Amino acid sequence: MNTEIIAIIVMFLGTIALAIPLGKYIAKVFAGNKTIFDPVFNPIERLFYKLTGINPKVEMSWKQHMVAMLTINMIWFLVGMLVLMTQGRLPLNPDQNPSMTADLAFNTVISFVVNCNLQHYSGETGVSYLGQYWLMFLQFVSAGTGMAAVVTLFRAFRDKTATDLGNFYEYFIKSCTRILLPLSFIVAIILAFQGTPMTFEGKDTIVSLQGDTVEVSRGPAAAFVAIKHIGTNGGGFFGTNSAHPFENPTYLSNMVEMAAQMIVPFAMIFAFGYFIKRRKLSWMMFAVMTVGFLMLAIPNIKMEMDGNPALTSLGIDQSLGAMEGKEIRIGAATSGFWSIVTTVISTGSVNSMHDSSMPLSGMNELLAMMINSFYGGAGVGILNFFIFIILAVFISGLMVGRTPEFLGKKIEAREMKIAMIIALIHPFLILISAGLATAFPGQGASTLNNPGFHGFSEILYEYTSSSANNGSGFEGLGDNTPWWNISTGIVLILSRFLPIIGPVAIAGLLAKKKFIPEGEGTLQTDTATFGILVFTVIIIVAALSFFPALALGPIAEYFSMR
Repeated sequence: MNTEIIAIIVMFLGTIALAIPLGKYIAKVFAGNKTIFDPVFNPIERLFYKLTGINPKVEMSWKQHMVAMLTINMIWFLVGMLVLMTQGRLPLNPDQNPSMTADLAFNTVISFVVNCNLQHYSGETGVSYLGQYWLMFLQFVSAGTGMAAVVTLFRAFRDKTATDLGNFYEYFIKSCTRILLPLSFIVAIILAFQGTPMTFEGKDTIVSLQGDTVEVSRGPAAAFVAIKHIGTNGGGFFGTNSAHPFENPTYLSNMVEMAAQMIVPFAMIFAFGYFIKRRKLSWMMFAVMTVGFLMLAIPNIKMEMDGNPALTSLGIDQSLGAMEGKEIRIGAATSGFWSIVTTVISTGSVNSMHDSSMPLSGMNELLAMMINSFYGGAGVGILNFFIFIILAVFISGLMVGRTPEFLGKKIEAREMKIAMIIALIHPFLILISAGLATAFPGQGASTLNNPGFHGFSEILYEYTSSSANNGSGFEGLGDNTPWWNISTGIVLILSRFLPIIGPVAIAGLLAKKKFIPEGEGTLQTDTATFGILVFTVIIIVAALSFFPALALGPIAEYFSMR
């Protein structure tokens, strides 16, 4: 166990150390400065612009950015529906997997388009290789969409007063070619050498250790798994995701996959500081997020290492920790850490079954998604955190009797209304959806395998995961039904695009305002004091919104086990 803890600490600190120079590189990419990779990527991007007729030098307002984002996402959705609903008759299907039903295809395509990857199917039996490649494409472009959107916010605070905030397509292409693709290539190479398959061959026949002849699915998994983590997507090539020995063969691959899902969200925070030349502000943001992350991760590691008290009372050895639903090659401590990494960062990949987590570990996993502001997904994590910065600035202004200001721009009624709407959308979608599924047992609750408190937690987790663009699940839930496919699909759409449009709209409105130089009465937003205020606002909003629901689920389950 001590070795596992040391490995976790080294991996976490190493990821931070790599994220700082990566953040500096990302800032240079989006600022249009020269980088060492320009000779490689400039010709590729020029060819793409020539083929598509896009002029990357045409500046866009924040509204034009959002129109471009919604338009291309709609195109990807329509193409994805066509592919998945006809995959049974298309090529690259050696295992003869059938086409998806309309409701399952709707849920799957929406889920991958919005960077959630909530999978109501098993990867090796539910999708052909052609379908997997289209979903892998969506994992690139959905991450690129989030990164392109947040650069709009970067520009709004770098330029003193502006109406044009760069070109969405340029930011999007650079995100995919210069950041996501090279990092994914590195991770895919490591995974392939560790044993993750990368082939177009179908199932292979093997003889197990106990002498049984079984068929084992293969496929182009290494490339898929790499972008699922680098892009904070989380979709599993196989049904059991990164608990599968082909997706995650070794302890080294496990460490690499954890670092891969953290590095871009970390780097984007530092990139913000480099881009607007306010590095101290980015460190304040990172510190607040890290404190929140550790407050969730450390208890989870301990609870999973301590084991299940119900089994201990029966005299069962728990020295390895709570190992139900976990892989012995990974261990309880690393599984507990991953469960918070994947829910805080909104990746959603799993290396253990969250449904088997200890009750309060499950509560922390839920809280990580309910708060949805500690690191977050590629790009959009900063957008979520930005809303709480606006709320904290407004509260600070009320406390001292001054008009709230952030980075030289006044926060007025219009911006506050948008911020409050976006802050309330997340709990609204989760709690209303969970309430409806519970109120109509013939639709939602009838698919539960676990009654009582844990069953409610499964319902709550499904909608929380959908609203947080996460994709992980408490898999005691039979979720491939029209109710779950359509209801979570609607939540996925609203919870992805509204929280992007809202912060970008605020940034666009602030960008137009006159820049006010800092004076003696200016609120310093890059200090520890302001960081504490932001953290307090986040905790209060999450606690007030979700504590009653958590009390009915994981907290009640915890006390029922004592």
